[in-house]
Amino acid sequence: MALPITVFPDRLLAVAPSSSPVQTVSAVRPRSQLKPSLPSRIAVVGNYLPRQCGIATFTTDLCAAITAEYGTARLLALPVNDIEQGYDYPARVRWSLAQDDVKSYQDAAEFLNFNNIDMVCLQHEYGIFGGPAGSHILHLLRGLKMPVVTTLHTVLREPDPNQLMVMEEIAELSDRLIVMSQLSSQFLQEIFKVPGSKIDMVPHGVPDLPFLDPNFYKDRFGVEGKAVLLTFGLLSPNKGIENVIQALPQILSKHSNVAYIVAGATHPHILRHEGDKYRASLQALAREVGVESHVIFHDRFVSPEEMAEFIGAADIYITPYRYEAQVVSGTLATFSMVISPAFLGQRKSENRSPPSAFLDRSKSRRAWIGGETVSEFKTPCLLG
Repeated sequence: MALPITVFPDRLLAVAPSSSPVQTVSAVRPRSQLKPSLPSRIAVVGNYLPRQCGIATFTTDLCAAITAEYGTARLLALPVNDIEQGYDYPARVRWSLAQDDVKSYQDAAEFLNFNNIDMVCLQHEYGIFGGPAGSHILHLLRGLKMPVVTTLHTVLREPDPNQLMVMEEIAELSDRLIVMSQLSSQFLQEIFKVPGSKIDMVPHGVPDLPFLDPNFYKDRFGVEGKAVLLTFGLLSPNKGIENVIQALPQILSKHSNVAYIVAGATHPHILRHEGDKYRASLQALAREVGVESHVIFHDRFVSPEEMAEFIGAADIYITPYRYEAQVVSGTLATFSMVISPAFLGQRKSENRSPPSAFLDRSKSRRAWIGGETVSEFKTPCLLG
């Protein structure tokens, strides 16, 4: 059972990685004050590199940020394995969980209690834990004897019964909940009945990149002199990349120098169960609509360093996702121009200022970017 909220002082704990997520458990402390004291031992539960997924990158960056600020002795990580053999983790990983083994979660709770961990920091995403809606993680949380701070990477507007039950119990067992948008906080309060006093909103971190002439990076990817559209991340059918490819003929009829880069390996789960069918279907579609020479696939897991190069080469970033469940995306705040679905959180543009166009599946209008019509999507359509 988690301890009452009052175990946390009002003073601030702020941790800001230089090129990744920013997490806190209260408000920003003035630089002139002494650093607040941390719990002596912190355990972070969440995927970890070299596993290839966004939560693994986020958790690894968060741990690196805490280490850079406070040293290594205080911190250990407990990732979740989705394959039997696990991964070649660094020394910081002291224990790992088997995704679909309930006893593994119970054993992890005993390990944390035995090692006198002062605080557990849980990185939550439904899909990384075993059981219906990731319910196995509850077996770990129920057994803990120390405070829990949970970062919620997905807060659903329309959860199914299992997702609702899991989130409500996570909220009950956590001492603090960290979200990355005001909309997520609103959902927690209105849908999951979490008191606002238990929630901290911390915008998703982004890399701190220097400005360089995009042509410096475009040369590296063979797109010098082109207007570059970019989508990156682990490839899966819910990314909706086919929508962009279908729109390219209309875009190219007005802007013949456009190139579309799709950077990222196929998601390991998709590759394991379906092979690379989605990528093959996208390549076939590009040939079918006559834009094959304008679509460039980079089939590999993109490191933070290479991600910075892709960002540097891109003129417009596109997230043509098929579903509106995603409220925030850390990549969106990185770019000066974004074309994105009308995610509820992004429709308000609450945490970012660059101009953007949103995809709306219910209307047909033209997209205006910088005063110039770019194209008109069939389904979905671009909105200005």
